[in-house]
Amino acid sequence: MGLPQKGEDDAAHVRALVDAVYRSESRRVLATLIRLLGDFDRAEEAMHDAFVAAVEQWPQQGVPANPRAWLVSAGRFKAIDSMRRRARFDATITELEHHMDGVTNDPAQWDDQSIEDDRLRLIFTCCHPALPPDAQIALTLREVCGLTTEEIARSFLTAAPTIAKRIVRAKGKIRDSRIPYEVPSETDLPERLDAVLRVIYLLFTEGYSASSGGSLTRPDISIEAIRLGRLLVELLPEPEAVGLLALMLLQESRRAARSSAEGEVVLLEDQDRSLWNQEQIAEGSALVKRALSSRQIGSYTLQAAIAAVHAEAPNSAATDWAQMVGLYDVLLAANPSAVVELNRAVAVAMRDGPSAGLSLIEAILERGDLEDYYLAYSALADLNRRLGRTSEARSAYEQSLRLARQEPARRFLERRLEELKCEADGLAG
Repeated sequence: MGLPQKGEDDAAHVRALVDAVYRSESRRVLATLIRLLGDFDRAEEAMHDAFVAAVEQWPQQGVPANPRAWLVSAGRFKAIDSMRRRARFDATITELEHHMDGVTNDPAQWDDQSIEDDRLRLIFTCCHPALPPDAQIALTLREVCGLTTEEIARSFLTAAPTIAKRIVRAKGKIRDSRIPYEVPSETDLPERLDAVLRVIYLLFTEGYSASSGGSLTRPDISIEAIRLGRLLVELLPEPEAVGLLALMLLQESRRAARSSAEGEVVLLEDQDRSLWNQEQIAEGSALVKRALSSRQIGSYTLQAAIAAVHAEAPNSAATDWAQMVGLYDVLLAANPSAVVELNRAVAVAMRDGPSAGLSLIEAILERGDLEDYYLAYSALADLNRRLGRTSEARSAYEQSLRLARQEPARRFLERRLEELKCEADGLAG
């Protein structure tokens, strides 16, 4: 990267370079220090000490040829020094110090592949099934993505102290339960990978369609999820990881068209498809083909294939709804879910007419599934409205409104109710 030699730059220039290295390399350095130190907090302290040392030493000594390896080495030495100062008070630190003395101090041994392996270990550790789901998400955003506690709290509309407690408890669980800092064995990988993919997709879903609050979407969260998805595919290119990345890109491609300039909801059938991001569609579609060609087809790949069918259509009417229903049939067989069943019912309504879809949604609700899911009642209301069943549509919209927590969605439902009222008044007049 055209690193300057000793004496050729001033302290300000080196400080700017250290800042750039921090942005690009700090999470890699941290991942390796966690492996070396076996403790998240010690590793984070050591990483920051290493960057402070870089600010102090690089202007005099010159920028090293491999800044990342230099930082890992410096962090290791800083941690050992700190441990030696505290060892007489804590026997466990003495034990760790002996372990650290046995770890190589040759920066050449911390090559790119070794550090990338550490990043993969870190992802699996943060998403370990022994941790509660909310802790997995918070720890992943903090340690893998480098978000601050305050940034995570803002993203999920949660108080910063609450997020901090989740992260502290998660780190304590990893430490006390001796959760291994490793990539799972080949035998355990499918189950563990599913947990990682689930965390990433939960993050994306919250960013793509916020569960509550004043905004329809939270781009900062979905961008982080896609970044995590890219990292996982780069480090572990399993078909379902590829399928998940494809799904996120294809869904994200529609962001600009999903709301009006005033922040109001725009349904898929009414979206201006010229606003869809064609680069993301092209990349996502290519990844779908790559995942499908593996013949190891899972639910994320199938959902991505469904999203690709939407992306290929110039408008809603031109969508291949027969293919869509067929894909939902396969997805439902692979991953039985009331939400998947609801989405299939909507596709059936588009293929066969609103009556066909309506009976399917009514059956889902009658058996008690999705009774707290506002989108189920919204879909029920829409099909009743299309059939001219105004009273049933109004009742379903009102139930959907009672359940909705997202302000743009609530405003959309209120508009639908007002439209029904105007139609009824017009007929009465």
